[in-house]
Order: sequence, then C-alpha cells, then structure tokens
Amino acid sequence: MRRVNAAPALIAGLYALTLLIGLPLSFVLAEMIATHLGRSLAADTAASGTNFAWWQEFSSQATGLGTTFVPSIAGFGAILDNLSALAENQAMATTVAGVTTAWLVLWSFLSGGVLDRYARRRPTRAAGFFGACGRHFGRLLRLGCLGLVAYALLFEVVHPWLFERVYPSVTADLTVEREAFLVRVAFYAAFGVLLAVINLSLDYARIRLIVEDRRSAIGAWIAGARFVRLHRGAVRLYILNGAGYLCLVLAYAVLAPGFPGSGVRMWLTLLLGQLYILVRHYLKLLFYASETAYFQSTVAHASYTAAPLLEWPESPAAEAVLNADSIAS
Repeated sequence: MRRVNAAPALIAGLYALTLLIGLPLSFVLAEMIATHLGRSLAADTAASGTNFAWWQEFSSQATGLGTTFVPSIAGFGAILDNLSALAENQAMATTVAGVTTAWLVLWSFLSGGVLDRYARRRPTRAAGFFGACGRHFGRLLRLGCLGLVAYALLFEVVHPWLFERVYPSVTADLTVEREAFLVRVAFYAAFGVLLAVINLSLDYARIRLIVEDRRSAIGAWIAGARFVRLHRGAVRLYILNGAGYLCLVLAYAVLAPGFPGSGVRMWLTLLLGQLYILVRHYLKLLFYASETAYFQSTVAHASYTAAPLLEWPESPAAEAVLNADSIAS
C-alpha cells in the first residue's frame, strides 16, 4: 500500500485513461439518444431525471452500441451484469470489444512502467516511466498474446465442456432444483479457480519480465508459474487482494442506489459509480504492487532506494547490484 500511495500520479493517470477511452463511445451513444428523443415530451423528463418508460422503448429498438444502454448499467446492476456475462461466457458487443482490446494494448504498454516504478520504490519521473514502458512493451505484448490464447482455450473449450456437456449429464437425474443450482455453483467455482490460476501465473510472469529484465515471454510465464507453485504465500496474497475487491463490491452494493432516479439521487448514482471505478483502479494497482513486493522479498532482491539518476537507469535487478556495490564501498 505504501508503494501505491507513494505514486498517486499512477492512480490518477489510470483513471484518466479509462475515462478518455470511454468518452468516444459515450459521445456516440449521446447522439443516438438525442436522435431518438428529438423534440418529444420525453426529452424534457429524460433531461431532468430517469424516464424508465422511455428507456425501455429506446432499448427495444436500439442496435449496435445502443443495445448496451440498458437499466442494468446503473448502480450495482452493472457489476452483476459483468459477473453474469463472465460466468455465462456471453459475447461482448462489437464496439465494446474493440474498445476493450484497445485498453488491453494500452495497459500492456503502461504496465511495464507501473511495475518498474513499484519495483524501484522511488520516483522515475516521466522520462524514466515511459522509457520503461517502451523498453518492456514488446515482451509484455507477447506475454499478453500467450495469455489471450490461454483464456480463449478456457472460455471456448473448457467452459462449453463443463456447462454444456458435463453439467447436463450430472444433473439429468436430479429432481430438486436447489441441488442442480448447487452443482452449477460448484462448476462456477471450479471454473473460477482455473481462471485465477492463469491470472496469477501471468501476474508473476509480468513481474519477472520487469524485475529480472527477462526477454522470453514463454520463459517468464514458466518461471511465474513455478514461483506460484513453490510459494503458497503468493496464493494467500492473491486471495487477500481478492477479498479486498469483494469488500469494495459489497460496500458499493450497500451504498449505490438501485435506480438512478432524478435530481440529487441521479447525480449521487453517477458520482458513486466514478468513485467505485477510482477505488477499483487503486485495488488493481495494489495487486501489482503487493505481488511485486512479495516477489522481491521472497527471492531476496534488494530494495531500490537509490536517488533518481539523471540518465535512464538499468533494469531493477541491475540497479540493485549497483546499489549494493555503492553501499559496500
């Protein structure tokens, strides 16, 4: 947490980037809404608050991006909608999938600078940060492509096999709906474990790429998976971070209004949603910082506390050696 708190610009930058990526879609959607409303009486009520009757009418005739503008996007319903789509392996809208891909590519670029900053535990300034981003981008992009293949196999092969073949055969003779529901929950849990295993091994693969200045994405992934297998603390830390996200979701479920409404209630829904996104980014960075700290402490990498250099420094591992030499002398 100290590493994340010491770099507030990363939190603000990540939030701003998310906002900028989402703005083009919001402009397109706003134009679709304005065209549908026109100069009708519904336009006045929609401008002052939430007009549920009009919203339903708009959703029934919407196409493309407009199909994503549904009541479930407001408040806690958005989280439930996303979790349901993940659990049931529902396809994204084409426009949303395109923006998500752009976000993943940008994050592959930025994560190199983020992990490098947390590993060094000192400011690297803009030149150092973006220098690390560019230096590691190719390796992280290759690792991301490998991860994409693993996720594709999981969702396109394992998920259909579990829920379309195994689940129907297991529940074929059940007569109590509750028992079938519990079986499905168990299948969700098993699938979630597989998803977490891939995610966790990829996390430590990224860390090993940056901290140890590795060049092979495959080698880093193998090393990351081996690290997770040999260190149970990595799993406990992942669970602890996941529990933090669960607490955020529960708090948002309690505080977020069920329906936007109008006036202050409408603005409160919007502001709480933005606050949730901001804290969600904080927790995402906390995942990376805590895993980096755990990896460094476990493999006995030195802390990177040297004063900022005028020129772009070497990798974190190389800098640790230089620091050790200067301290010894």
